[in-house]
Amino acid sequence: MAELRIIVAGAAGRMGRMVVRTIDEAGDAKLIGALEREDSPWLGHDPGPLAGCGASGVLIVADPLPLLPLADAIIDFSSPAASVELAGLAAQARIAHVIAATGLNEEDLDKIAAAGRHAPIVRSGNMSLGVNLLAALTRRAAAALGEDFDVEIVEMHHRMKVDAPSGTALLLGEAAATGRGVALKDHSAAAREGITGTRRKGDIGFASLRGGTVVGEHSVVFAGEGERIVLSHSAEDRALFARGALKAARWAQGRKPGLYSMADVLGLGTG
Repeated sequence: MAELRIIVAGAAGRMGRMVVRTIDEAGDAKLIGALEREDSPWLGHDPGPLAGCGASGVLIVADPLPLLPLADAIIDFSSPAASVELAGLAAQARIAHVIAATGLNEEDLDKIAAAGRHAPIVRSGNMSLGVNLLAALTRRAAAALGEDFDVEIVEMHHRMKVDAPSGTALLLGEAAATGRGVALKDHSAAAREGITGTRRKGDIGFASLRGGTVVGEHSVVFAGEGERIVLSHSAEDRALFARGALKAARWAQGRKPGLYSMADVLGLGTG
């Protein structure tokens, strides 16, 4: 089997470096391009040593256009604006795009969905097997328990995380909403402060904690009359996200155009 030729977007970031290292260790993949924003101090550097592995022979650049004809896939832990732009370019090049960036708004998602009509896109707020299994369990629990149980999603991340709720928390919120057959945007309680009044029936609540170097902790609380059910996941190593993204890039090869999730990659389905 030929090596999977990959471009890493956000290559100098914390997760980008982890993806570069994972590709180096994989044996069946090859880094052929590394992208960063135009004002990055890492432009012109080899991402290999930054990731703690040997020289890759690739230099970090800002312009993806010369790289696209050489690649099979883009693995993208960059930013919403960059992800939207890359989705369009990947669609034109007909190559797979794995999007792990968080903080995407509805307009961003619409543009990514449009790009998915021309190339396979795998997008997820979290690339880990455990979190996506948690989402599947959340969906089923929400369907079974209904509105007699209040749903609260609690997440904690390191102090440097810039968006809240996290992409994973929103993934879990969407799973709960899907299980109930409602739209999350109509039932989301993302922040509470002051005299809020009593809890609105059917809301899916979010609480975001930030501090230290926490990789990621998520709990879905189903609180009923006299009992609680708590489903939880703790990420202890960022490498699991990089391995999941590489698995998604492999899975997307040869797929028809479309917008896919990690549930598709892992065969978890939507039921």
